[in-house]
Formats: sequence, structure tokens, C-alpha cells
Amino acid sequence: DEVFIDGLDPEQLSLDLFSADEILNGDDLYLYYYGYDHMGNEVNEAVTFDDFLNETDANGDYMRRVGPFEPLYSAAYIQDKFSLDDVVFNVGVRIDRYDANQEVLKDKYSLYPTLTAAEVDAGLNPYADDANPQHPGNIGSDYVVYANSITDQNIIMGYRDGDDWYDAQGIPVTDPSVLDAGIGVTPFLQNPGHNSEENYGLTGDAFEDYTPQITVMPRISFNFPISDEAMFFAHYDILTQRPSSSNRTNPFEYLFLDQNAGNVDNGNLRPERTTDYEVGFTQALTKYSAVTISAFYRELDDMIQMTRVTAAYPMPYTHYDNIDFGTVKGLSFGYDLRRRNNVTLTATYTLQFADGTGSSATTAERLIAAGLPNLRTTLPLDFDQRHNISANIDYRFGFGSQYTGPIIFGRQLLEGAGANLLIAAGSGTPYSQQTQATQEAQFGIAYNTTLEGSINGARKPWSFRADLRLNKTSRIKLSDDRKLEIDGYLLIENLFNAANIISVYRYTGNADDDGYLSSTNGYDKMQEAVNPAAFYDQYSLKVNNPNNYARPRLVKLGVKVNF
Repeated sequence: DEVFIDGLDPEQLSLDLFSADEILNGDDLYLYYYGYDHMGNEVNEAVTFDDFLNETDANGDYMRRVGPFEPLYSAAYIQDKFSLDDVVFNVGVRIDRYDANQEVLKDKYSLYPTLTAAEVDAGLNPYADDANPQHPGNIGSDYVVYANSITDQNIIMGYRDGDDWYDAQGIPVTDPSVLDAGIGVTPFLQNPGHNSEENYGLTGDAFEDYTPQITVMPRISFNFPISDEAMFFAHYDILTQRPSSSNRTNPFEYLFLDQNAGNVDNGNLRPERTTDYEVGFTQALTKYSAVTISAFYRELDDMIQMTRVTAAYPMPYTHYDNIDFGTVKGLSFGYDLRRRNNVTLTATYTLQFADGTGSSATTAERLIAAGLPNLRTTLPLDFDQRHNISANIDYRFGFGSQYTGPIIFGRQLLEGAGANLLIAAGSGTPYSQQTQATQEAQFGIAYNTTLEGSINGARKPWSFRADLRLNKTSRIKLSDDRKLEIDGYLLIENLFNAANIISVYRYTGNADDDGYLSSTNGYDKMQEAVNPAAFYDQYSLKVNNPNNYARPRLVKLGVKVNF
């Protein structure tokens, strides 16, 4: 019967009038949840993929419950500091255990259980010996076998071991599309007729429990004197970071893979890993000053990056995987002056080279959208700042007998007063140029850009910043063992109000102009406007985005009380 929805009182409507699949309507664009059912009731238990697919209510409707995401973390560490003769060691180890505590896809190349070489008749290989058919000698018994068809699987097209592909003769291939017989790269399946079954024939057999990741992270540092005025030091660390996003298995994304344009999260992500090395030495110049020179090297492994699983069955899809890597190497020079005549000074110069296959988890997004392969080429990373210079100058008057400032009428007028100047300068970080101007200041306009040169092949301008802090601390004696400190300060950030650029337009390399108004397309668009001059002025205002600049001068006045 037809129901006139607008004639019903809201109190007559509720979600339990519909099944989960009726609301989902073939995709999960209108209904999204986990840790609940489709009516908003909490699910406080683990729900397997089989439960999600097959569990029904009293009416025989699928319930589509999804369990909560409850990853398990644990860690332990031990550390000790000791010396052997003149060598001082600081040694420790940390052990992390990360368990996503969920089911994950067994084989990223197939949503359905596949057959291995041990389960497929070698006589189906067109290159096998008819008298004694065997799979090629380099093909293991656990290798996945690929067929010529989905249902009529009677010819072996090739094999796969993890990410390594082979043709029917056992020859390694880099492009798995050579195994395509015209219907896509298709493995031998345990259930070739799955397409005619409920839920597209998906079962929990294609999933398994996440394998907990245990990471051992040693941390070793030591130093020893080279002479009375010089010291050598070194350290070695391993650090890991748990996956922070896109790491929950979402059963809806597998059930509606085609409708979601082949985009899924990857519950099988591993922690990212950084290995850090540094060596250096410190040399005293005078009784109050010293220089430090060090070299550092960092390896970035298992970094998370978007990638396309091109030969997956039943269709290619995009997810995140631990495929990126990078290196950061450089030299650092430092100068330290201990307080002398009320002045302390610390200055550092760092030369750095940071290269890798991706600066963020979405670096490869445009390559995937363009249908290009998963390229793994090392390029400058977004944070690759070649030169970095910093200096901290502090001028301060002490208290009591340590005071060396002016005295007026017997009072130490500037006792506890001081000034601190922090100066920082750095060369520009990289960005990718484009060959044509695009209307960056307008919304809802689709356009394609063409890379000019290489990815991150251009550099933003240098930046400079100076922060000044003036303060005076007063001490008030409350008792013999208690004092109250009141610190009044004036802080001026970006003292010289430098217009430091943090983002530029890829065509011009400028922060205030994308080049569109000067282009042929921009000129034509401006002439079509009702008021060309107004279009020009308003576009110029909009394109000069304040978010392209670092913070301008900022003055802070405050008081701190310590007791």
C-alpha cells in the first residue's frame, strides 16, 4: 500500500520500520555505523564477518551488526645508565605490542577463497608435459593459481606468491595484466559460482584474525672524552608509531565494493618504523663556550601510503598499505656560550636532505586517479628544509650576590629582569609546479593540472622569524623555606612582522597570485562578468589567502605566579 509520508506524525515513524538492507539500499552512503546496529543500539561484543553477512532477525532480515573497534596496545621498557672507565652508556629497550583485534582480509588480491598449486590440476597448464603434467619447478605448492575464466576455469594463466607474479611457464612478470584472458585477472576459486548467491557469495573464510605486531625497539647512547676538552657521542634508536587512521576493517566496504568505487580501509596495517643514528663530538673553545658537530641519519620504513590493488578479484580497489619508505640525513653545527657577563647564547645550523616515496598517506592519490601504476620513486619530502638556522640570546640579571646591574638608592633595580631573543631562519620547503594557471579562488570548478618538472622540484622562499620576550621576576619571602615568585612578561612574536610564506600557488610560486587573471582563460572569463573591474578586484582579494602566510606580529602581556 502507498503511504503518504507527509501525512504521518513523526511519532509514528521509527527506524525499526525498516530492515538494515532497506536503509542501506545497495550501498552505505546513507547509513554508517560501527559498534551499533542500524537502529543505534550498542553492540558490545565482537561480531565476525560471517555474523555480519548471515545474522538475521525474527523476520528473516539481515541485521548487519558491526562490532566496535577495540584495538589492544601494550608496552614495556627497561633502561639503565652506567659507565665503563670513561665511557658513559645509556642503554634501554622498549617492546610494543599492537593488536588491531579484528578480522582482516587474508589475501588483498581476492575477496574470495582461492585455490593453490597443490589444489589445481597441473594438467590445466598449457605448457605442462602431457605424459607427466607438473607445475613449473619454481612454483611453490602454496602459490595462488590464476585461470582463464570465472566459472569455466580450465586453463592455467599464471601464478602468484604474495606480490610476486609469474606466467604459466613460471617466468616472473611485473605486469599481472598479462594473465588476463579478457575477463580480468581471475584466480582459481573454491566457489566459482559465488555471483549467483546471497551477499555476492562473500563468506568469512576469506578473512582471518589480525596478527599482533610485536616491535623491539633498542635505544643505545654513549659518550666518552677524547681529551680534556673534547667528547665523542653517538646514539641508535628505533621508534614506531601505530596506524592512526584508515585501519578499521569496515565490512560494508567489502559488501558494497563496486558501489563504493573500490575504496576500502585496510585493517591489516602495521606500525610505521623509524631508525635513527647520530654521531658527533663536542669541543670546548674556552672555559665558557663549546662547539658541537654531529651527523645524523634516519630511515623511515613501513610508512602508510594510498595504493591501488590493480589485479584484485572481483575488481581493483584502492586502500592504504605500508609501502612507503624514506631517508633523512644531514649535518648539524652548534655553538653554546654559558652565562658570561649576564649573557647566554645558543646557535645551531642544520643541513638536511629528506627524500622518500611519499610525504603523506595521500601522496599517490593523483597518480591513482590518473590510472598510473604504483610508482615508488624517491623524491624530496614535503618537510625537506635544506638549511635551518636558529639562535637563542638571553641577557639576564641575577638575584642577590649574583646581581651585576645598576643600583639606585641601594636597590637592585633590575634584579630578576631579562630579555630573550629567539631568531629562526630556514630555506623553503619543496612544492610541485604546474604548467597552466587554474582558478584557485573559485569553488566547484573541475580542472586537470599538468606537472612541470618533477614532483617537489621547486622551492618556496626562505622564512625568517624573531621572537622577543622581556620579563622581570620578583621574589616575595613568605617564610624561611617558602617564596612566592611573580613573573611579569611582554612577549612579541614575529617581532619584525615578517610575511613568511608557508604555501604558494603551483603555477606562479607566489602566495598572493595564482596567475589566473593574467592568463588567456582568466581574461576571457573576466570580460564575461557583469562588471570586469569588480571581478578583478574581488578575485584578487580572494586569491590572497591569509592562510598562505605564517602568523603576523603578535603581542602578549602576562603574569605568572609560582609558589
